[in-house]
Amino acid sequence: MQFGTLPDVRYGEVQEVAPGIRRVIAENPSKFTYRGTGTYIVGRGEIAVIDPGPAIDAHRDALAAAIAGERVTAICVTHCHSDHSPLAAWLRAETGAPTIAFGPHPPIDPADDDAADEADEEVMDGVKVEETIDLAFTPDIVAADGDLAATGGTGVDRWTLRAVHTPGHTSNHDCFAFEEQGVLFTGDHVMGWSTTVVSPPDGDMAAYFESLRKVAGRHDRVLWPTHGPAVERPREYVEFLLAHREDRERQVLDAVRGGAGEIGDIVSALYADVDEKLHKAAARSVLAHLVKLVAEGMVATDDGGPARRRSVFRAT
Repeated sequence: MQFGTLPDVRYGEVQEVAPGIRRVIAENPSKFTYRGTGTYIVGRGEIAVIDPGPAIDAHRDALAAAIAGERVTAICVTHCHSDHSPLAAWLRAETGAPTIAFGPHPPIDPADDDAADEADEEVMDGVKVEETIDLAFTPDIVAADGDLAATGGTGVDRWTLRAVHTPGHTSNHDCFAFEEQGVLFTGDHVMGWSTTVVSPPDGDMAAYFESLRKVAGRHDRVLWPTHGPAVERPREYVEFLLAHREDRERQVLDAVRGGAGEIGDIVSALYADVDEKLHKAAARSVLAHLVKLVAEGMVATDDGGPARRRSVFRAT
């Protein structure tokens, strides 16, 4: 399946992309964010904002202009990566609206090399481009799976957002269903341009598989990711993503069975045709698959412990 493209990106402007849905795209394009973070505005007059976005002054100003004269009653955050949640604090202070999410990021153990690696910032050409963690974010309202996250508006402008817990990319990842329109805002769980990074220890490939199956089993009319274009055939697209992940897992297992015992060896074998700038992210994805395979008894580490970034692996 061909991944979509996001046409006509106009940074600093608000665009109505569907009935009751507007979007402002932050100018933070990168290998992780595609053309940038899409902040969604739901409703008219009385509104909700989904994923306020990164702490970029121009994006803050564009969002402020987009919502001028309206009343923000809910600030929904899919997860607390630094391209999604940081502006929530500013928006809360400006509007008094509560922040709503599954929860904060779990504490990071400084002695855990894998956790520290997940939290590291990567700088390219002087710009931070990696999905770093916003550890300062804690929601005012916790929205667990199936919870009514927020509702507002009247008549044709009425909107209802319900939380759909989709762990995998992060443990605290929520999608938000716009029930009146049959829309699911998918954050980074399903992106419109690429596969999703799953980075242990907080990223969990087994949970990600289950969350993909969960979304595939829903009856949403369209998916709106935070990065990339709308997905207009949700079940077909999500099933494609799941099949791709299952195929990659088979490749990882075959590589281990073929004698590739370290993650670097597996990445070199499986991602030879991928830009080396993406190999660090690929190594995290391979580790996520190995954590799952070790838990399922298909692969073991030489020391008999859990799968770690520096483990040596063998087939069982």
